[in-house]
Amino acid sequence: LEVIHGDAYYQSYICRIPRSTIELAITKRIDFVDGMLFPSICDVIRNLSGMWKLMFPGVYARYFDVPQNYVNEIGGNYYRQELVELKEGLERIAGREITDEALRRSIAVYNENRRLVSAVYDFRAKAPWKAPSWEVYLLMRAGMLLPVEEHSQVLQDYLAAAEAEDRPMKDNCRVILQGSFCEQPPLNLVKSIEMAGCYIVDDDYMLVTRWLKGDCPVDGDPLGNLATKFLHESVDTAAKYEPDGTRKGQYLVEAVKERGAEGVIFAAPSFCDPALLDRPMLARALSDADVPHISFKYAENSGQMQPIREQAGTFADTIKLWS
Repeated sequence: LEVIHGDAYYQSYICRIPRSTIELAITKRIDFVDGMLFPSICDVIRNLSGMWKLMFPGVYARYFDVPQNYVNEIGGNYYRQELVELKEGLERIAGREITDEALRRSIAVYNENRRLVSAVYDFRAKAPWKAPSWEVYLLMRAGMLLPVEEHSQVLQDYLAAAEAEDRPMKDNCRVILQGSFCEQPPLNLVKSIEMAGCYIVDDDYMLVTRWLKGDCPVDGDPLGNLATKFLHESVDTAAKYEPDGTRKGQYLVEAVKERGAEGVIFAAPSFCDPALLDRPMLARALSDADVPHISFKYAENSGQMQPIREQAGTFADTIKLWS
């Protein structure tokens, strides 16, 4: 997407998402949406929600905040109320009530989807030559467009097809990609890293597909269950507050061990404050655990991949030769 109009609304030293989103709206490429939900991920997205409300007052828009206090009676009550207000807004758009029973059915369907997503990630970590990361990346992005039931079927079909595929195993380096939880990388970036001699055995692309760990209970209060699940069983990421400073970065060290990774590549969007501010703390945790790591930045419209491929290739060679 070539951004022409969107640049007029934002300064240059922020990520590309707000400018490209406004560009899509001004050029009427997303006229089909009934509403916009802006997650509490950074100040830039908060500002984007305000800009959207000013420019398109007739379209439902909500800034969805999350708690930084993980006590059930405080953060849990707050988060549940956020979910209640979101539900009420969606009811106004749909023109019908969203019942607790409907929410329970939806939770059950998404539980199944997350189980299949986890199965794909586990399979890739076990046999990354059979499930290239560029395929897995496209598979997860498809889940943003397909009905969840159809996406679950696609995941099942992919697992069966990948298992049966006869692909040669290469002497590649096993790496984890970290920092791409918001602005998604271009497909060629993923391909370039793999072509450089790296098997990507874990990542934080499309994190929404596995935001909650395990199944969410389907009995009782569905919104309360979702709130409790977020507080105590959601993935760690730069956009989620970590109250225990000694735990910062430990989830990444644990992922390295669990996935059998040999190194970590920090790949973050340019001007992504959450990812770039977290990186030194994560890098320190990796260094303390003697895990090799490198870093670079990208944009969703990055076109020149040769420098990234060279950097990733050198990193892989270094690990193979000296680690």
